[in-house]
Amino acid sequence: MGFFSFLKKKSEAPAAAQASPRPGAGNPSTVLGNPSTRMPLDTEAERERQREIARATAAKIDEIELEMASDIFDDDAWGSPRRAPAVASSAASSALVDLNTDGLLGLESLLDAAASPSSAPAAEEAAILYANGQLDAAEQALRASLAGSERLPWWMLFDLYQATGREQDFESIAIDYASRFETSPPAWQPLLPAHDGLAAGGAFSGVTPTASLSGRLDAGAGAQLARLLAPSPAAVVRLEFSAIAGATPEGCSVLLDALQTLRRGGRELVLAGADHLVGVLRPMLAIGERNASQAPWLLLLELLLLMHREKDFEETAMDYCVTFEVSPPSFEPPLRSALSVGTGPALEGDRFLLPGMIGGDGVGALLGAIDTYAGQHAALVLDCSRLARIDYGAAAALVSRLRLLAGASPDSPRKVELRDLNHLVAALLRLLDAGEQVRLYAHKY
Repeated sequence: MGFFSFLKKKSEAPAAAQASPRPGAGNPSTVLGNPSTRMPLDTEAERERQREIARATAAKIDEIELEMASDIFDDDAWGSPRRAPAVASSAASSALVDLNTDGLLGLESLLDAAASPSSAPAAEEAAILYANGQLDAAEQALRASLAGSERLPWWMLFDLYQATGREQDFESIAIDYASRFETSPPAWQPLLPAHDGLAAGGAFSGVTPTASLSGRLDAGAGAQLARLLAPSPAAVVRLEFSAIAGATPEGCSVLLDALQTLRRGGRELVLAGADHLVGVLRPMLAIGERNASQAPWLLLLELLLLMHREKDFEETAMDYCVTFEVSPPSFEPPLRSALSVGTGPALEGDRFLLPGMIGGDGVGALLGAIDTYAGQHAALVLDCSRLARIDYGAAAALVSRLRLLAGASPDSPRKVELRDLNHLVAALLRLLDAGEQVRLYAHKY
């Protein structure tokens, strides 16, 4: 809920409308009755127009609220860096703006607490159904609980749609969510590459080389980025940007070269805090200033490309063209990039990336790899940014193993974290009491 929510009278919730079956749904029994809270619109064009109006309004409110938050909250009091306001042209970028909470040694995030099974009774049922592969039944359970005051069923439904690649359904309820809770609508960000889907159990998992950039981004960043550019059996690399406080043209050039080398080399990129870095770069750009360095412009365009934000890219590319009187880069988004919007500050060290699907015969090998990782690191950080689903039996086995690793030394308990969980998996792990010894951090909406 935003800062302005207590200043205005909440309008009456619109009457619920009968939902239509999604395109391609062949089984009429899975058609969900009366799931929505919005009034029916006469045409798809009118529906889209209303969505754009709501997004624009929510984006403006968020921008003002963020300015107020900058004056009210002090970074040192929270103990972690705060994202700078990103002057982005789309409402989607506003949805990504985040106030970080403490990480490994700090307080639990609000989302972590909100994922507790007791906060939303339908969450337990939907989490179990989803874990067992009953996706339609899980969807129906979540749809039926949207009329309540809890946000968790909405978040779980968003994640279900993103895990199954149903962008149209996601956008349909996103505008309802924005209207219901008076906040900007969440942006579509699939949990997995579109070609992987929920069958991505064979995708890469293991230790992910990570570069955590902090402070002022300058030419010295090249030393940190060099290890990511070196030959490695890891198909995925992770870059942390959320602790960057400023940038120089030289630093922009070094990071731009690294990102382009990794992308062209076919490496999959996981970008954490990319929207924060966008916010750092935008004030460095001055339209019409031809004598300025092109590096911040080109780095911003590369980030927007990797973030799949075509509208922002095209608008920035036009400003770049006008400023330097050169042809702008074209928008060709890579297939192998993903965003990570975590709940804590950047952590030093490599994380263990979990696969998109956990279940079946591969669980034993995965647990063995986690044991090996635990033998080399004092604190265990499992990256769940690509984890779409884990079946119930595998979840129980994982929780049991992580408890064992956490309590291996009674005198010095090991810290174990699962980061960037989707809300369906987080609810399941909560139900299995993983949170007693393992810290769970669900991603933010």
